Amino acid sequence: MLGDDTEAEDAAQDIFVKAYRSIGRYEPTGSFSSWLYSIAYRHCLNILRRRKLQRKLQGLIMRDDRMPGPETLVDERTFSPPLEDALRRLSAFERSLLVLSVFEEKTYPEIAAIIGKNPDAVKKRIGRAKRKLRAMLEEDGEVEAWNKQETLWQTRS
Repeated sequence: MLGDDTEAEDAAQDIFVKAYRSIGRYEPTGSFSSWLYSIAYRHCLNILRRRKLQRKLQGLIMRDDRMPGPETLVDERTFSPPLEDALRRLSAFERSLLVLSVFEEKTYPEIAAIIGKNPDAVKKRIGRAKRKLRAMLEEDGEVEAWNKQETLWQTRS
């Protein structure tokens, strides 16, 4: 969701601290992982909101001149630049749905519990996000980038 490995690692630490501090409020009506993912989801959305505000205030986009780590190199081999670009152009909400569904392999009921929506609504929104992503890639003339991932994504949803 955050698009930066270092920031994601920092966020993970913050999320676990938040979960530890609020463990007393956990109600076992849903799975523990859904409860934890809902904390993570909201935390990441807050980070994205702050980042957007900072960019508006600064009017600059910071360049990342660091050397890529091994995880970044694997990601670059797995996803084409056109696919990454299209994912960045999705809204944070659409991107988070795809991350939870495709990459985290969460079920619709689990995602619904995380984001506080109905499972049927989640299924429809994920479908819309995938269609939007495909349309972006087709518009950019990058159908191959979509076809490369489509089979994988369909089997996980």
